[in-house]
Amino acid sequence: MKLSGRDAAGYFARPDPGRAGLLIFGNDPMRVALRRQEVIAALIGPQGEDEMRLARIAAADLRKDPAQLLDAVKAQGFFPGQRAAFVEEATDGLAPTIAAALEEWRDGDAQIVVTAGPLAKGSKLRKLFEDHPNAYAVAIYDDPPSSEEVRGIIEGAGLRDLSGDARGALTALSRTLPPGDFRQTVEKLALYKLDDDTPVTVEDITACAPTSTEAEVDEVLDIVAEGRPAEIGPVIRRLQAQGVQPVRLCIGATGHFRRLYAVAVDPGGPAKGVAALRPPVFGPRRDRVLRQARNWPAANTEKALSLLTDTDLKLRSAGQHAPEMALVERTLIRLAMMAARARG
Repeated sequence: MKLSGRDAAGYFARPDPGRAGLLIFGNDPMRVALRRQEVIAALIGPQGEDEMRLARIAAADLRKDPAQLLDAVKAQGFFPGQRAAFVEEATDGLAPTIAAALEEWRDGDAQIVVTAGPLAKGSKLRKLFEDHPNAYAVAIYDDPPSSEEVRGIIEGAGLRDLSGDARGALTALSRTLPPGDFRQTVEKLALYKLDDDTPVTVEDITACAPTSTEAEVDEVLDIVAEGRPAEIGPVIRRLQAQGVQPVRLCIGATGHFRRLYAVAVDPGGPAKGVAALRPPVFGPRRDRVLRQARNWPAANTEKALSLLTDTDLKLRSAGQHAPEMALVERTLIRLAMMAARARG
């Protein structure tokens, strides 16, 4: 049987021990692995692996010895409790072996948990689980986690007291970080706030969030929007050394100034314009964007976007011979000087 995304989230948290098997598949191995870890932990409990109630079987080993899976399903352990037989990175070639184990499964046997990469609709392995009356198949897509999933990760880490802005900032972070990185960030935040009775703030999240080239791109865009042309060169050199491409920097700048334009033209004023941004911005970041927007009236922002569009076209032109990063740097300096003049 197929499980929808919402039903799957509930099943991962509270799996039914009376089910014979579960197939989890998808494009992103990290997302699949996180879901597999969650469901197995819920199925056998925190001591299950130590009590040898989990049998791990690599797909390559199962191909060499097909009897391994049924042996694991039927094996009786030394400790009481639910058991699981986990087959990792399965392919359609293992469908007959897994089908035989599902056929022989009885109440009290180990539940069969199988993970796989992307599977087409006609996949034998996928059809085996989707058509089985006592097994589930779940497709894991590359969508950002739902609000319920984010809440579950936060509560699972032991974080209870969050300000409204902090909760919103974590939700926004979940949509930009890979799932494994987001979970690690929340766990790091929980350790950061250990024995600290004050509510979690946006500043706490910023201190724990991973740094990346994206953060450094944001840094140079803030420098430009705030009218500090003398600081652009060193940051550009650092980004270039990290492998950031000129076109990426140009696209980032265009997105930044589009946000400033949206704030500038909002009929409710800049404050409402910032509140309406999607994805949302919170805390000190929101205050910074608001200050920038107030220094960039709509007419100036339109000029900035026009200049960035011209630069982007030159970067993509086959006849362009000037160094691309120098072209982008010159444009950013011109924009920063425009902001400096407007600031007075």
